[in-house]
Amino acid sequence: MCHYCGCREIPLIKEFIAEHERVTDAAGDAVRALDRGDTDRAHALVDVMARELTTHWQGEEDGLFAVLRDDPEYADYIEALVREHRELAALLPRLDLADARDAATLREAVDELHHHIAKEEDGLFPASLTALSGADWNRAMAAWRAAHPDAAPTNP
Repeated sequence: MCHYCGCREIPLIKEFIAEHERVTDAAGDAVRALDRGDTDRAHALVDVMARELTTHWQGEEDGLFAVLRDDPEYADYIEALVREHRELAALLPRLDLADARDAATLREAVDELHHHIAKEEDGLFPASLTALSGADWNRAMAAWRAAHPDAAPTNP
């Protein structure tokens, strides 16, 4: 993941990255639980992922994505990211982790999630530094706050 452009210092991007980290931590723990044969723990962690992703995606899609989608240069890129959100949102609740095929599907989904996050953190987030105006950042942050009404900002 990129550390050179400075986007990680933008408060909204910090929030998105913190959410990514919470989700990937839960995903990794779920896979390790499967490795131990603890499907109940893996299922609980998938539920944690799903809850975190629901608010994360709302904040991204209603905020940063909505603002960037106005620029034709980013519209297709964002549509692909949103499609990936929908696919994972549909997949997670229907997994039966006691079934070996579904356990393998989760492992694949976790790998795909890492690639998805890289597209955001290494592509879209750095691009937002030059693409967004102050008003755009305000609109994007307002959408994140609407998705997280009870959340205190991470490292403000």
